[in-house]
Amino acid sequence: MKRNNFSVVNKIVQSSPAVKQPKLGFCSSLKQTQVSTVVLDWGSLPHHVVLRIFQYLPLIDRARASSVCRRWNEVFHIPDLWRKFEFELNQSATSYFRSTHPDLIQQIIKKHAVHLQYVSFKVDSSTESAEAACDILSQLVNCSIQTLGLISTAKPSFMNVSKAHFVSALTVVFVNSKSLSSIKIEDTPVDDPSLKILVANNSDTLRLLKMSSCPHVSSDGILCVADHCQGLKELALNYYILSDELLLALSSETHVNLEHLRIDVVSENPGQIEFHPIKKHSWDALIKHSPGVNVVMYFFLYEEEFEPFFKEETPVTHLYFGRSVSKAILGQIGLNCPRLIELVVCANGLQPLDNELICIAQHCKNLTALGLSECEVSCSAFVEFVRLCGRRLTQLSIMEEVLIPDDNYSLDDVHTEVSKYLGRVWFPDVMPIW
Repeated sequence: MKRNNFSVVNKIVQSSPAVKQPKLGFCSSLKQTQVSTVVLDWGSLPHHVVLRIFQYLPLIDRARASSVCRRWNEVFHIPDLWRKFEFELNQSATSYFRSTHPDLIQQIIKKHAVHLQYVSFKVDSSTESAEAACDILSQLVNCSIQTLGLISTAKPSFMNVSKAHFVSALTVVFVNSKSLSSIKIEDTPVDDPSLKILVANNSDTLRLLKMSSCPHVSSDGILCVADHCQGLKELALNYYILSDELLLALSSETHVNLEHLRIDVVSENPGQIEFHPIKKHSWDALIKHSPGVNVVMYFFLYEEEFEPFFKEETPVTHLYFGRSVSKAILGQIGLNCPRLIELVVCANGLQPLDNELICIAQHCKNLTALGLSECEVSCSAFVEFVRLCGRRLTQLSIMEEVLIPDDNYSLDDVHTEVSKYLGRVWFPDVMPIW
């Protein structure tokens, strides 16, 4: 990009006594307008404006722009530009995403690591990319990182890295940061000893911890975090490390009110994991201490594995079923989940869910969102469900194949009736045909 000097030339011409100034006319006004436009050249933009533009640029484009002029190069080295950064690590043979160039990574570590505060790593499915992320983590010894996120865009590539290598690299950040407030390390080989190091160095600042699908973490490890990190407000974990002791620790008088608890209930093979029940008094203690907490549960189970769940009142607010769920379980949800706000059922089978859906509408007075796919509901039952819920249903996503016409309503009738009760136009979702 070539800078121009018309603004300087214009000043010289206007200040020179030897040059006769013409009378203002249409042509001269037009020329002055053109000159005024030229005065606002890119190189004269204020630092804060250029900084804002740079923050939207990918690293490679940011580096190229810094070579345009001295002013832009100064902005390139402003600490505020390097407080938030995402390292993209991909192998060209396995990913279409642009990867951060190794030379630029080393330049960042050498010149700007001390300024990094909000750091994330986005890696593809290759082990090489995950190992590269670990190598970078192990070099962040002079940082004061506040948020750290490790993101696998495909399968959890961090799980293929040597556990010792990963834990060693992560420990460097845990020890040197001292001010971590948000950590997302899902699908990684983090373990109990590394969590103890995290607690020892960041217990006063940690507010969010997401660590679902971390098989080397036990209930003792997460309990250590809950006991010492009294400011923890958001927690995501697998059900197998959820315990009565953990819920009671999160409910202690010294602990702040929990705002968000996400629980992943996952089984790859039927019967492989024996799911333990959580006692009602433990849930009650959590809700008494944190009455506004969102309890989000993702279920990826087979029907025969639901036996321990929803037998007693459960304070879940958001429920997602990624696999088939039985009529019996949905009936128990209607009776035992009074705090339910959102329900998504991806599959059920060929048995109509009429009674179960109406039971949920009658007992779950906070329900505002419903999603149904690959299950069956009669049109009459669905209209009755919407009538009972009324306009509090802000999100209603129902596949057209779910609704079964009956003697009372056709699909066209359902559209009209549901729209009337919702107070807005509503149509069922249609599967696109490509």
